[in-house]
Amino acid sequence: MSDSTNDSLSRRAFVQATAVVTAGLMLPRTLSARPAGAAYSDVIRIGLVGCGGRGTGAARDCMRASEGIQIVALGDLFPDRLAQCKANLSKVVADTPALASKYAVTDDKCFTGFDAYKKVIDSGVDLVMFATPPGFRPMHLAAAVAAGKHVFIEKPAGVDPTGVRSVLESAEIAKQKGLAIVAGTQRRHDLGYRAVIDRVKGGAIGEVLGGQVYWNQGGLWMNARKPEWSDTEWQLRNWLYFTWLSGDHIVEQHLHNIDVANWMLGAHPIKATGVGGRQWRTDPAYGHIYDHFAVDYEYPNGVHIMSMCRQIDGSANLVAENFIGSKGSTDAKGTILGAKPFKYAGAAPNPYVQEHADLHASIRSGKPINEGKQVAETTLSAIMGREAAYTGQAITWDELLKSPQSLVPTTIALGNLPVPSVAMPGQTKLDRTWSGI
Repeated sequence: MSDSTNDSLSRRAFVQATAVVTAGLMLPRTLSARPAGAAYSDVIRIGLVGCGGRGTGAARDCMRASEGIQIVALGDLFPDRLAQCKANLSKVVADTPALASKYAVTDDKCFTGFDAYKKVIDSGVDLVMFATPPGFRPMHLAAAVAAGKHVFIEKPAGVDPTGVRSVLESAEIAKQKGLAIVAGTQRRHDLGYRAVIDRVKGGAIGEVLGGQVYWNQGGLWMNARKPEWSDTEWQLRNWLYFTWLSGDHIVEQHLHNIDVANWMLGAHPIKATGVGGRQWRTDPAYGHIYDHFAVDYEYPNGVHIMSMCRQIDGSANLVAENFIGSKGSTDAKGTILGAKPFKYAGAAPNPYVQEHADLHASIRSGKPINEGKQVAETTLSAIMGREAAYTGQAITWDELLKSPQSLVPTTIALGNLPVPSVAMPGQTKLDRTWSGI
């Protein structure tokens, strides 16, 4: 990113992501990107790209996770967001002096503009954390892997099949290079979930026959549009509400629960049939995404998982996963009922911190964790549910993975950017690409 936010970002970078990553195999590794499989004994230098609430939270969790790490660079499109992040992290350090040595960001390592991610990657870091809106993540991941950097990438990993294919390719190249990729699917690092799912895979509830996953809650934040904001800036500052940026809330948020289903079953769904709509979130200020979804996911061996998510004020909250087996049942997060009952009563470290601790430990050991394929497949699973609801059709894994769908605009600049119409089942098609209307 440059110091000006007037730069534009071409979608060509997304389409060419695979070529960028592959070309990275031929590049000499920098001093900061140590040889594949090499253990670290010195400080792990970290850069953050995306300085909003989630990015700031990830940086805080990262500092609390491990010794021998140091955040040294920050990048964001908007200068005010970067400044706020710096202020918040400085307060974290002031309130917890033990973290002081883990924060060493100087003004010359703060970058703004559309290409800030490039500047952070090139700033001498070993690890890059990406917490930008999901639409940008495939390109950012590709660039980091090409440069030989370890990565923490927030979920979801993209918003469309084009982006998911890029992430799958990046994950494979990272594996070849010996680079770590940890995703923000923190339940995978929650000891209660891990204890339960290990037991389920060992037969604790018999054969898994079906289940339900939920993320039902009220509405989320919205930044009222200011007169000086262009269409693009308004959408970027309210990225939750635009499918090209967030993937819709079934992808951006409910992905967590869908990921547990994939983990529990050791597979991704093969077909989805769903409904959804925009009943409460009707104000154009809230973009064009839906406010509720209900999806039937079919997995191999005829197993069905019912998925439900909702963001409507005044409605009942429910964030949970439940699975039924031939010999019992489980809530996935700590309890098993049936022939082999179990209640997790062990340590309960914060999984948002633990995911960073696990990432850092894997880098130091020379045995890097690579969750790229996992988060890519879960992202596509969530997209499958979205498209089943948007189109009103049954969507299969194979057709979606091959789909040319590309929702991100061809060119992104701080100017005019029309909002696509709200998806209409029976009319909206799967194989659509950004058309500017």
